[in-house]
Amino acid sequence: MGQGTADGAKSSEARPTRAAEYVRMSTDHQRYSTENQSDAIRHYAAARGIEIVRTYADHGRSGLSISGRTGLQALLDDVREGRADFSLILVYDVSRWGRFQNADESAYYEYLCKRAGITIEYCTDGFENDGSPIATIVKGVKRAMAGEYSRQLSAKVFAGQCRLIELGYRQGGPPGFGLRRQLIDGTGTPKTQLSRGEQKSIQTDRVVLVPGPPDEVQTVGWMFRSFVEEGRNEREIADLLNRSGRLTDLGRPWTRGAVHAVLTNERYVGHNVWNRTSCKLGGVRVRNEAAMWVRRDDIFPPIVDRLLFEAANIIIRERSRSLTDEEMLESLRDLLSRRGFLSGLVIDEADGLPSSSAYASRFGSLLRAYQLVGFTPDRDYRYVEVNRALRAMYPGLVGTIIAGIERAGGAVVRDPATDLLILNDEFTASLVLARCQETSAGAYRWHIRMEAALRPDITIAARLDEGNEAIRDYYLLPRAETGLARLRLAEANGFSLDVFRFDSLDPLFDLAGRAALSEVT
Repeated sequence: MGQGTADGAKSSEARPTRAAEYVRMSTDHQRYSTENQSDAIRHYAAARGIEIVRTYADHGRSGLSISGRTGLQALLDDVREGRADFSLILVYDVSRWGRFQNADESAYYEYLCKRAGITIEYCTDGFENDGSPIATIVKGVKRAMAGEYSRQLSAKVFAGQCRLIELGYRQGGPPGFGLRRQLIDGTGTPKTQLSRGEQKSIQTDRVVLVPGPPDEVQTVGWMFRSFVEEGRNEREIADLLNRSGRLTDLGRPWTRGAVHAVLTNERYVGHNVWNRTSCKLGGVRVRNEAAMWVRRDDIFPPIVDRLLFEAANIIIRERSRSLTDEEMLESLRDLLSRRGFLSGLVIDEADGLPSSSAYASRFGSLLRAYQLVGFTPDRDYRYVEVNRALRAMYPGLVGTIIAGIERAGGAVVRDPATDLLILNDEFTASLVLARCQETSAGAYRWHIRMEAALRPDITIAARLDEGNEAIRDYYLLPRAETGLARLRLAEANGFSLDVFRFDSLDPLFDLAGRAALSEVT
């Protein structure tokens, strides 16, 4: 009996410790690729008799926050919910756990694991994470250094971006209606125009703005002349554009706010202006004062006469300058009483009110203006605006699909009763716009509702970006492949679903065109 007990104890001691590995790759250095991290972790585990039973990975994710890091979120969820079948977590080093700007956040996530009886070991940092005073001090210093690295890198990147702006190069963002992004090489030689969603692939290439199609350029000029010379306001101009069938550069109907944005954007007179707003190190986006803007004037070919642009902006400034503070606030109170809540978009779309930027300029910030009229944005009302934007976006996207299929040689009929698209009299397609939703853990999710009653052959799911302002990508989902009434998508969905993901609608157009061609031949 005694010998049996001893053998059992020896067998238990021989059983290796079960561990999970967590790896994260950002863009700071190749040696931090997830494969290299995993290789180092596995050497560490083999030397200590540790068995790695689970891998959690975040590929190409910043360590500034937990937002978007689905691997770390899944690990912490398993720990909290008691699903973890391991007692140890192996991480390459402290910076791979995170470059949190508040070191306490990094410590908190580690504490969650420790409270569940799970230890974290940093494999290459050269200290034992045993809770000793020395380990606590070293770990605290390394956490601070990891955060400081990101701050220094952010400052260097910002300085580099400022330099590129001053040289006249475009730094991200859509070009705007009437303009296009032109790719040039390191010597300034034009290469090609970038379509929406396309990015440069060579590091030494640069992007500048150039005039867009002549009809768009003419439309921009007409908008300014209508505003300055004919006295039309933004709402009237938007209504006329919509009646003519003209859509914005994002494929949406025109609104008062969209027209206002054109009339006030200096890129139309050739100025390169950047840093109007900023969001440093994953913080809150703020509107910067004009003194903080980075600019280079007269660097792009203008598509609007300078005097005409200045006249439009004088009218806009004087429109609010003639109002006293109390008159502006009273108008805002009236809008609040009618709508029940306030936002920049709600203000910009309201007739007879100064723009949201005018309120921010007059009172220091929109939040301050909200406070002065008794509005506290304690709820997130963005879903109201998103729903309205989705309703406005839908017809334009359907029109784009129909036009693209017809250009490819296919035929398409829209059923007015169901909105189903009948392609080549052969198969049906349904369009679904999927808004982006952020979970409590900071991850992004898209819920796609299939048209179960209509049973389309293909569901075209257009996923919106994080701000629910533009389309991020498309999923073409055949009914036979999904067979679901609802589908929940994450940022990355594995091979089985990613085979249906596309950055544009071209595959659908090609499918319809080939089907029509085979029908003819």
